[in-house]
Amino acid sequence: MKKKILASLLAGALTVSMLAGCAGNPDKGSKDSSDSGDKSGLNICILTADGTIDDGSYNENCYDGIVDFIDENPDATVKEVNTADLSQCIQAVQDTIADYDVLVLPGYNFAAIGEIAADNPDKDIILVDSAVTNSDGTEVELDNVYSMTFTEQESGFLAGIAAALETKTGKVAVVNGIAYPSNTNYQFGFESGVAYANAKYGSSAELVELPSYAGTDMNGENVGGNYIGSFSDVATGKVIGDTLIDQGVDIIFVAAGAGGMGVFTSAKESTDAKVIGVDVDQYDDGVNGDSNIILTSALKKMDVVVYNELNLIKEGKFEGKNEILSSSTDSVGIVTEEGRQQLSQGTIDKLNESYDLMKEGTVVPASGDNGYTPDDFPGLK
Repeated sequence: MKKKILASLLAGALTVSMLAGCAGNPDKGSKDSSDSGDKSGLNICILTADGTIDDGSYNENCYDGIVDFIDENPDATVKEVNTADLSQCIQAVQDTIADYDVLVLPGYNFAAIGEIAADNPDKDIILVDSAVTNSDGTEVELDNVYSMTFTEQESGFLAGIAAALETKTGKVAVVNGIAYPSNTNYQFGFESGVAYANAKYGSSAELVELPSYAGTDMNGENVGGNYIGSFSDVATGKVIGDTLIDQGVDIIFVAAGAGGMGVFTSAKESTDAKVIGVDVDQYDDGVNGDSNIILTSALKKMDVVVYNELNLIKEGKFEGKNEILSSSTDSVGIVTEEGRQQLSQGTIDKLNESYDLMKEGTVVPASGDNGYTPDDFPGLK
């Protein structure tokens, strides 16, 4: 079942289910004009790192988009190639690209594929969560690479508002995997949302951070927060979850891939802690006997974009570009669908209001790179 997004239901009634090389140019791969025509039998590879397609969140959501495409095009095939060594991601692309028509690459570690893509202009690539770069870090656009990045800070912002309004202990936290840009966006967005709810909606939520688990971003800066240091380390996720709950935290926003399942276990073993899921609707992962630990889930529509891009490849209409997807394109949001969350109607109303303000640009939550901070961003004061 397709995950619904606030943005998509905003159009309905704001009762949302998610509250969106040319030969002379070495930096530009060229598409052969003979690429046009139906290509329903695509041979697809999804490369994963530090997590697999059954992580219940990020990688799995990208994989779901491929599965949706294959459901409609049964001649197409997909294979997962996984590398546990993050330093080998680009080599994995080099080793794999010749054997497939399309590569789907979820994650920041696959960004530096510019030269490989330019050398293989007959191969189409869908890159998730990073613009494509050359090996020296220079951002490039290529005719055979579609890259998507999301404004995770917007989904995180909504998660922060929900947490601040729904906490009973007055203490909330965010747990991340590694301080990649998408994760720092979620973190800063969440912190912005808590600050916004405290300032605008009368809550008084406190953010709890464990200094020993502070994150270090790609620039070597300490960004605070609570970082597992991996997207697959369930044991450390459990330690962090237990510690936060012991300190009185009752709502935790978890953006840590499979590693986040450790935090889920902590919440299930507690008496009243709740979790906010990420990337996809994680309500089914929250089942705990007759109850459920999922308060709601912050979303970004990776599966839908992957599915759409595969269809463009099939139809010979694929265009390479680096695209930023946000509330303005209804690509991020938060689950408010009845039966898939445990939010009060008052909280849902405020989430709808806040989403509209973000979409129109009145509120701009802090991210890892937009120059704002969680205590100083447009719309807060």
